[in-house]
Amino acid sequence: MAIQRIRLFGDPVLRKPAREVVDYDKELRRLVEDLTDTMLNAPGAGLAAPQIGVGLRAFTWHVDGEPGHLINPVLELSEETQDGSEGCLSIPELSFDCRRARSVVARGFNMYGDPVTIEGSELLARAIQHETDHLDGVLFIDRLDAATRKQAMKAIRESEWFGLDQPTIRLSPHATNGLGL
Repeated sequence: MAIQRIRLFGDPVLRKPAREVVDYDKELRRLVEDLTDTMLNAPGAGLAAPQIGVGLRAFTWHVDGEPGHLINPVLELSEETQDGSEGCLSIPELSFDCRRARSVVARGFNMYGDPVTIEGSELLARAIQHETDHLDGVLFIDRLDAATRKQAMKAIRESEWFGLDQPTIRLSPHATNGLGL
């Protein structure tokens, strides 16, 4: 539908936990389409609603050529872990090694309110965990060990995009029930 501006590190919306989706309506389907279009345009492996300024528990992914989305996710993580390079569209052009569960079972809903279960490992598991973290106000740099986090923060402060003016927030002409941020 429309490519949205991705919020960058430092924007308060990225640190605020998102609210559960309760209405599976046209507005939600438009949000999923906007997330998908924005993610593919970036390009990225995933994008959560807070990254475009919407405080709802919804995200999309595009891994191994397969797109998907999940609403109100609940995760079961494997005890086995994986280490790998991870980046974020809200922290552009930077990536750092981050430990995640190797596999995940994610339960939630599709944009029509139908229950879905997604099982993934490796990159899909990483993407689902990363995007679910966004819904809780957690960034992947929060999961780095202290030394790597310090290195990441230095790289962020030195990046060309750090400190750029935050986007102008426009109020929706539609009833958002306080969920449009």
